[in-house]
Amino acid sequence: MKKLATYSFVLLLILGWSCNQIPEKDSEAVIASSETVEEFNDIERLEPPNWWIGFKNQKLQLMVKHDGIGNYSPRIDYNGVSIEKINKADSPNYLFIDVDIDETATAGAFNIVFENDKGDLLRQTYRLQQRVKSAKDFIGFNSSDVMYLITPDRFANANPENDRVEGLRETAVDRTNDYARHGGDIEGITQHLDYIKDMGFTAIWPGPLLTNDMPQASYHGYAMTDFYEVDPRFGTLEEYINLSKEAQKRGIKLVMDQVANHCGSYHWWMEDLPFKDWLNFQKEYLDGEKLITSNHRRTVNQDSYAAEADRALMSKGWFVSSMPDLNQQNPFLATYLIQNSIWWVETLELGGIRQDTYPYPDKNFMSNWAGAIMKEYPNFNIVGEEWSNNPLLIAYWQQGANNKDGYESNLKSTMDFAMKDHLVAGITEPETWGTGLVKIYDGLSNDFHYPSPENLLVFPDNHDMDRVFTQFDENITHTKMTLSFMLMLPRTPQIYYGTEILMQNTAKPGDHGLIRTDFPGGWQGDAVNAITGEGLSAEALDMQEYLKKLLNYRKLSKAIHEGKTIHFAPENNIYVLFRILDAEIVMHILNKNDTPINLDLERFKELGLEGKRFRNIIEGYSVEWKDTIELNKKGSYIFSTRL
Repeated sequence: MKKLATYSFVLLLILGWSCNQIPEKDSEAVIASSETVEEFNDIERLEPPNWWIGFKNQKLQLMVKHDGIGNYSPRIDYNGVSIEKINKADSPNYLFIDVDIDETATAGAFNIVFENDKGDLLRQTYRLQQRVKSAKDFIGFNSSDVMYLITPDRFANANPENDRVEGLRETAVDRTNDYARHGGDIEGITQHLDYIKDMGFTAIWPGPLLTNDMPQASYHGYAMTDFYEVDPRFGTLEEYINLSKEAQKRGIKLVMDQVANHCGSYHWWMEDLPFKDWLNFQKEYLDGEKLITSNHRRTVNQDSYAAEADRALMSKGWFVSSMPDLNQQNPFLATYLIQNSIWWVETLELGGIRQDTYPYPDKNFMSNWAGAIMKEYPNFNIVGEEWSNNPLLIAYWQQGANNKDGYESNLKSTMDFAMKDHLVAGITEPETWGTGLVKIYDGLSNDFHYPSPENLLVFPDNHDMDRVFTQFDENITHTKMTLSFMLMLPRTPQIYYGTEILMQNTAKPGDHGLIRTDFPGGWQGDAVNAITGEGLSAEALDMQEYLKKLLNYRKLSKAIHEGKTIHFAPENNIYVLFRILDAEIVMHILNKNDTPINLDLERFKELGLEGKRFRNIIEGYSVEWKDTIELNKKGSYIFSTRL
């Protein structure tokens, strides 16, 4: 199939092509210019679907999928672009073409011509684009940010027309079923960006938005069936790009949830795998044998005593039976995954990546993956999910760790599950020598082991665990104490959507469907609307306002972003932490006393605060630093010299 094509407005928006003129040549494999390109689309699938000039790594590997393409030889005649090597796969329906794009290449379109021994021709138009901004301007999330985690299907439904898409396996939409699709979409997030900004969030992390064409529970997105396609039930690539652009206008970074460990069992390539080792335990799968799943013993990555059998089963076993485990030791798959991540960073102008199930893939590949991205985008950030409450394991994955085995992850940020557990224990346990607030104090003292604790992502809950309000048995004071203290730490905080209005899953602890419940007001006709406040309880409105004050203070606080941290050991059921930078001093007090108490300030004299005035950033009143501060109720007290 061929057609005369021009760059339409939509394609310009989606792909950001450069319309530089390309010198005309005689060869049919060259396009005269972007205005007169004769476009060919003979090939079933070619990925990445486009690329850019100006990367540090000038190598590009194209995966070509087409019936019998292994019997064809490709050629490219375009200035600055050359084929270095043609790689055949085990399947005759794939080619992997190694391409070099040197510094003389310009943005434009050209045809790749495929020819077999019979002289049959196939042509595919390919485009190189001008990068929309310099590599250094891709600024990743950092400790100045607070990230808002969203489950897209459950946040807001702006376009009911895309709820059901013909041809996909799961078409039912049922808001009464916690594991069905509910209809939330990309445009729903975009329409609520002003709310997110006004609350004080500076980054959003939507769950996966790529096609998940699984027959059931596809709403969560983690079993992707196409790594280059936006799930049409969430919207379009154009809408995804628009979400990023609209977020940027509001000072909000977009963090993409990616999965390198596995795909969904209905991924398009499962019908015709390129190589015999594209998957782990691929033979067993193809032979219809019992699927081998991971032992989930993630410590084998660090354990010098671990058996090789345990290491292999951990990394190569399938995460669950519906998620085939990708074999990143296959060099073509490894390159495919790296290029896919870079393609999304560039296409969406991302402000970060969250990588799912980080310890599960081949760890040497993960080092190369993160290193390749950070080489191209030196100011970017990636956070990896290591679900462990052991700081030794969390620190192992952070860039700069002094690992005994010499492993360097190239990963700037990891998820601080340990601090999450310390916060819950510290708030709920009775105060003894070894329990209660000392758990938080001791937990924070582990920061000496982290290469950069401020880059850890800290959170009270997420989409995979009980909501924080449920964890605290719906105790509002305890919930506020945890959130406020977390927001003062030398960390990058993340808060799950709905936390600000006390969403909970108390009726079914541990139930993922209920944890990921609908955000009220995200659907037309909702009786309760968290955006306008209509129908919210007094307690929910109070929490919303509480978090809004905290987040908007934190947004402008250099002391919290990058200041020195000093904390004093818990005493008399009180734990005090300071963040200090120049003239700005923030003091956070966790008070577990049920009756009023005066906090003796003599203990903090090393800080030289005598005579300074502090404002309570929640309640607004001011105090002068003298002898004592009255704490008239249990809870958090946050004071600042920034009046």
